[in-house]
Amino acid sequence: MATRVLLVEDEHALVEVLRYNLTREGFEVQNCGDGRQALRLAQLNPPDLIILDLMLPGMDGLEVCRLLRADAATARIPILMLTARSEEADQIVGLAVGADDYVTKPFSVKVLIQRLRALLRRAGGEEAHQVLSAHGIRLDRRTHRVTVNGEPVHLTLTEFRFLETFLRQPGRAFRRDELLEAAGGDADLVLERTVDVHIKSLRRKLGPAGEVIETVRGVGYRLREAYGSQDVSASPATTPPKPGKT
Repeated sequence: MATRVLLVEDEHALVEVLRYNLTREGFEVQNCGDGRQALRLAQLNPPDLIILDLMLPGMDGLEVCRLLRADAATARIPILMLTARSEEADQIVGLAVGADDYVTKPFSVKVLIQRLRALLRRAGGEEAHQVLSAHGIRLDRRTHRVTVNGEPVHLTLTEFRFLETFLRQPGRAFRRDELLEAAGGDADLVLERTVDVHIKSLRRKLGPAGEVIETVRGVGYRLREAYGSQDVSASPATTPPKPGKT
């Protein structure tokens, strides 16, 4: 699957230009124009990279960046700050609160894309965060494949998205509307029964490993944390071995 970029920008014309060019370069783009919504989206399903405008309604980019860095779920996401301010002091402040790079408007889209790729390389490459694993479950976002103890499991797109959301944040309880939003559905139209049916099917397909998807009464669902660590990998090299093999 493509590298996921969260574009936080409230200028509609610029959003359209960036979405078009980033998508053409193979990125998967999600966008929003509000700082608080950006925080919620990043915490719900952390992207691989964030393009963050400095001037945003409600909560400015500096505060968004600071809060992203303070949250363990989003602290390591590369952030490129995008703004019309070119003063050196503004750039220093942006980098001080945790931005990894700083680009001022107007800019060349080609240069911006090269800066994004450089950030991804510094963060471990565009391959980073493409493979997630826990409890013997391995999910590869690039190939859209899931295995349990090395055996392939065939999931629907919604089931895949649910599992990816769980694997990114083991131990966190997700509401049903959050799961649907993470899967790309309309959270305003969520029906409890719809999510429950998907979870039941996902558990069945995972076999005994499906037991690690726990029901949180009155809330929704969560993935049980692995004992001692979250056992979440970001590289195919850390694929867990099959039981009984050395």
